[in-house]
Amino acid sequence: MQASRDNQADDSNTEPHNLVELMHAIESINTPSGRIRFDEVLDAIGRRAFGPLLLLAGLVTLMPIVSGIPGVPTLMALFTLLVCVQLLVGRRTFWLPGWLRNRTLPSDKVHTGLKWMYKPAKWVDRLLHPRITFMTGRQGVRLTALACFTLALAMPPMELVPLTVNIAGVALTLFGLAIMARDGLLSILAFLLTGLSLFVILYNLL
Repeated sequence: MQASRDNQADDSNTEPHNLVELMHAIESINTPSGRIRFDEVLDAIGRRAFGPLLLLAGLVTLMPIVSGIPGVPTLMALFTLLVCVQLLVGRRTFWLPGWLRNRTLPSDKVHTGLKWMYKPAKWVDRLLHPRITFMTGRQGVRLTALACFTLALAMPPMELVPLTVNIAGVALTLFGLAIMARDGLLSILAFLLTGLSLFVILYNLL
């Protein structure tokens, strides 16, 4: 029982509170093999908070050097689907299957992508503050989970349409940041981007 409380406290202490902190957490992972395991990333950012997990999915999908690897958008889509479903059914700790946790990415490409994003990330973090907070309350988070679930279902075919995956990555990133900072304005922007990305994919595929 005490160990469980200690683990919860550890997750709370290590959980990132903005975009730069999440990027630092990923960059600090030791990768002697030249590959980063997804499970190591989850250990670095925590497994209990919906916002950082969405932000992770968005960040990976947003980095062109990483999202351009075949199968990565689909991997992030599966991750997002699992997290959203578990939030909607009321789980407090997010579970992922072993085959997903053990997937790896080239660490050099991840680090290159992170370096490319540091300057815009610092600028974004300075703009974050609580506002329109009903959008990030309990019902708002459930609506966010539904929107991200829908977006994740559309992400695999987005690999066939240039740039749509990156739009989805921006939406997931904004949703994650909105929940972490209780910034409802970002949540509204993320809903608009979700609608835009779904429109673009339907327009190109139908």
